[in-house]
Amino acid sequence: MKRILSIAILVLLTTFAFAQKKPTKLAPKKAAPVVAAPPVADTVKAPVKTAKKKLKVPPKDGFYARKDIDSTEMVPLADVREEDVFYAKRIWREIDLRDTVNSVLKSPKSRLIDVLIAAIKKDELTAYSPIDSALNEDDAFLNPMSADSASKSALGTAEVSNNKTGTVTTVVNDFNPELFLKFRIKEDWIFDTKRSVFEPRIVGIAPLKYNEVSKQWQPVFWVYYPEAREILTKKRLINTNNDASSLSFDDFFIRRLFSSYIVKESNPGDNKIRDIITDPRERLYESERIKKSVLDYEQGLWEY
Repeated sequence: MKRILSIAILVLLTTFAFAQKKPTKLAPKKAAPVVAAPPVADTVKAPVKTAKKKLKVPPKDGFYARKDIDSTEMVPLADVREEDVFYAKRIWREIDLRDTVNSVLKSPKSRLIDVLIAAIKKDELTAYSPIDSALNEDDAFLNPMSADSASKSALGTAEVSNNKTGTVTTVVNDFNPELFLKFRIKEDWIFDTKRSVFEPRIVGIAPLKYNEVSKQWQPVFWVYYPEAREILTKKRLINTNNDASSLSFDDFFIRRLFSSYIVKESNPGDNKIRDIITDPRERLYESERIKKSVLDYEQGLWEY
């Protein structure tokens, strides 16, 4: 019993001794000195100038891709047999480019005279002489002209005299498209009984140039229109009302978008209106009379 009591007293004393002991404080750790980093060398390289690469495809002149009519196929006209033609009337017209409607044919960007002469020089189109061997007007496409002859006829020639030597030299004038202000058209109005259609067919076209000697507009050469259609179909016409238009020169003639007046109709004497009527105003009245007579014939073909 005494032994148990002694052990209990010893345990109490030990516990009291530990309770009276103060906890020891830990000394704060010293912060490590901050060492400045060594300066870093500038490794950024200066920009290197490189040559600008050329575009493989040229930029578009506009905000959309315009349709190229150089690959346009010509729409052939319907074949007409001689036995199907019940009525035919040949008419000659003149187109004045000073008229607002026809001014598109003399646009600096695309002139009709430039198209014709360029095609003749490339031997893509045949020019025919406007006069025969007797120096009479001829539009029957019987005398083909060479490219040089057609160009000289269009440009005209002038005689230059040398006062020192006393010689006269013939030189070709410079090309001036502003001199070609009129075109003459030869066409046939036919009534096809097979298709029951009364329509005009353009046979030929000729640029006119004013002759200072005769004081008249005269053709410099004739072009067979069915042959010229292949070229005119691929040439864009400048439209003053719509830049997005894809009209060609052929469309301008086939759709009858031009303004013109009649200068001659087929007659036994092969006379022009100016050969019979001298007054310019009366000539226009006669031109309208012929135009009305052709249209009246068409109206008289039908019964209502």
